[in-house]
Amino acid sequence: MDDLYQEIILDHYRSPKNRNASLENEDVHVHHSNPLCGDEMDLRLRVADDRVDGLVFDGEGCSISQASASAMTQAVLGRDLKDALDLTEDFRRMMHGDEPARADDLLDGIAFQGVAKFPVRVKCALLGWMAVRDAIETYQRGATAHTVTHDE
Repeated sequence: MDDLYQEIILDHYRSPKNRNASLENEDVHVHHSNPLCGDEMDLRLRVADDRVDGLVFDGEGCSISQASASAMTQAVLGRDLKDALDLTEDFRRMMHGDEPARADDLLDGIAFQGVAKFPVRVKCALLGWMAVRDAIETYQRGATAHTVTHDE
C-alpha cells in the first residue's frame, strides 16, 4: 500500500492537476508561504452558488507540498463551501495522526496519510489545504485577497 501511495504522490508532483497561474473570474487569491522550507503557493478560488466552482494553484516547493495541493484541488472542486471546509479539517486532523473520517472523499489526498509520521513534512502537506481553507474563509468575509506566512 505504501508503494501505491508513493506512486500517487509522485504522479501528482510530476503531472499536477489544476496547476495554473490564473483563474478566469476568480473571487479570491491567497498567497501562503513557509520561509523555513521555501514552499510558496498562490491559490485562486471561484465560487458559484455557494460551491467551489473553480480552483487553481501555482507555486514552488517540495514534492509533498505541490503534490498535496494537486490532490486537494481534485477533492475540493465542486463541493459546497461548508463541505470543502469540513473536508479540509479532516485532512488537517489526518496530518496530525487521526484516522480520517472521510477517507473516500479525500480521494488521492488519503495517500498523504503516511506523511503524519514525519512531523517536519506535515506543514508541506498542509500548505495547499490551509490555503484553500483561507481562501474560502476570506471569501466568506467578503474580501478578495489574503497572505499568510507559516513561520513556526
